[in-house]
Amino acid sequence: MSATPAHPGDGRIAVLASRIGADEKRLFDALDRRGVPFDHLDTRGQWFMAGQRDLAWSAVLNREIGQVRAAYAARCFDAAGVRVVNGADATEVCGDKWRTTLALQAAGLPTPRTALGLTPQAALDALDAIGYPALVKPLVGSWGRLVVPLPDRSCAEGVFEYVAALSGPQSHLGYVQELIDKPGRDIRAIVVGGHLLGAVYRTGDLVRTNVALGAQTLPCEPTPEITKLSIDAAAAVGADIAGVDLIEDRDGRLLVLEVNHRVEFTGFQAALADRVDVADRIVEHLLERAQR
Repeated sequence: MSATPAHPGDGRIAVLASRIGADEKRLFDALDRRGVPFDHLDTRGQWFMAGQRDLAWSAVLNREIGQVRAAYAARCFDAAGVRVVNGADATEVCGDKWRTTLALQAAGLPTPRTALGLTPQAALDALDAIGYPALVKPLVGSWGRLVVPLPDRSCAEGVFEYVAALSGPQSHLGYVQELIDKPGRDIRAIVVGGHLLGAVYRTGDLVRTNVALGAQTLPCEPTPEITKLSIDAAAAVGADIAGVDLIEDRDGRLLVLEVNHRVEFTGFQAALADRVDVADRIVEHLLERAQR
């Protein structure tokens, strides 16, 4: 589909996605239940004319899985005067772990000790300051892919020797972080429009608790601290819709790990099926944004 629809100005909703999964189907169903006309826009066939402002859609829900396409599409819709949820700024910040960390730190939120080495050697020096065990993570990525635990300096040297041989300047940057000794779980909270929908525990190993990798989800009763940290984290990155990941250390202290702009909520919905309809709340917020 091109960027020029057949009937400019008809106020339809667009859902931007190159892959239709279970969550996207739930969103489509929620739109249908409300009788909202919408179009699915596949980014693989989408193009934009510079300066164009007569697009049909009053709001766009950005569900694109590819970070680069998601960010550029959000910029294009923003430039055309179309409301995008999440907007370009939030998409770009959440899609880069270092920019997320900086935003959380600027908001005064507690995070694990984190550093960015501009070269592999600098990353090793940063790890000496942070201490071991630690983690190295890709700046852009999801589902826990390419997250490598570093138990000691010897292991880190081997990893960064490989990193130094990679092509591309961004691949040589080292995003390193202390490894929190968490109790076999983390907390995923979902925030929509500045309101907490709920929270779940995700169980797994010390490094990865991603549902996409087989983690189990269990209901988590949100405490005032979980609620405040989650809402503040979403606000810090400017996200209307946010999946906020929190971790507890062995002393029970909560830290904000990251914020996701494209929230996957299948496991969350299954754990809290009798408490909240995530897709419907997202659609409700999208319609509110479309009317502003």
